[in-house]
Amino acid sequence: MEEQNNSGSVNSGVPPAPSSPPAPPALPAARGTALWLKAVAVLYALSLVAAFVVINKADAARKTRPKDMALSKIAGLKHSKKDAVAVIPLYGVITQGSSSRSWDRGSQQIAKRIKTLSGKKEVKAIVLDINSPGGSVGAVQEIYSAVLRAKAETKKPFVARFGDVSASGGYYVASACDVIVAQPGTITGSIGVIFSVSNFEGLMKKVGMRSEVVKSGKFKDMGSMSREMTPDERKLLQAMIDDSYDQFVTAVAQGRKMDVEKVKLLADGRIYTGRQGKEAGLVDKLGDLQDALDEAGELAKIGKNPRVLSDSDPFENLLSLMDTKLSLFGASSLAEAAGAAPSLEYRWYGR
Repeated sequence: MEEQNNSGSVNSGVPPAPSSPPAPPALPAARGTALWLKAVAVLYALSLVAAFVVINKADAARKTRPKDMALSKIAGLKHSKKDAVAVIPLYGVITQGSSSRSWDRGSQQIAKRIKTLSGKKEVKAIVLDINSPGGSVGAVQEIYSAVLRAKAETKKPFVARFGDVSASGGYYVASACDVIVAQPGTITGSIGVIFSVSNFEGLMKKVGMRSEVVKSGKFKDMGSMSREMTPDERKLLQAMIDDSYDQFVTAVAQGRKMDVEKVKLLADGRIYTGRQGKEAGLVDKLGDLQDALDEAGELAKIGKNPRVLSDSDPFENLLSLMDTKLSLFGASSLAEAAGAAPSLEYRWYGR
């Protein structure tokens, strides 16, 4: 039975539903986010407008350009955009290497690279980037011969660029190139031959060690570290040195187009700076790698600042650079003295 309250309303016995709380006021962070989104939208719209303006102007310029001018430019091009100058690094001591594996850095791989790159149609010239004190006679001559062969077969110009050092065998290889570019402070020269033999006879006597040799002839153990060199052995080795020296002088005289006697005056083993070498006629120009590239581009008639092509492996370059630093600063001399056999070398030891 419904009851009537004092106000006259009927009480049905069901409690009234609670009224919903008022909405909280907008937070300042929410307002900031909304303003940021609006700013981004405005900037995006402006960027679209700017892009359309630029596109319309470019399209208008293209339409107004005379067609005959464009055709004349295309017709006047004598060389493809693919034409390039190849750069072949020659870093560290030059040796034949212990194998013919592609990741080794012996003279076989350098010679193969010269042949491969010079045979590419898009390669119009080659820069030998040399940073080497030289190396064994056979290895140096292998690279030198590869350069001469590539020049004869392809008629493409070669430019030698000298880095920190390009001495002895490094210069021998460079003499096969058409132009030599060196830094003013590059160490070069050291034209000559050397045959080094260590003598441990005194040390062996102190520790009670003696070497016994059975040989088929008196010269068979020539260069042994366990005894003094005999006069006959020294005479024989000197004849080898003289013959190898004559080959070096001849190569320089032919490559630099100099008189043999003039080369001999310069080829007493001394070293030169790049600037001294230029004054003596051993270097053509002073400059850096870019200057060498520009020279190669002009010789190949493709202009300065040519496209550069290199097939070298970054890991191989890292190993070559490490080998260069170790060899130049003598860090590997002990290992060489202990493990390397005596060899005839076009090499500057420096220290």
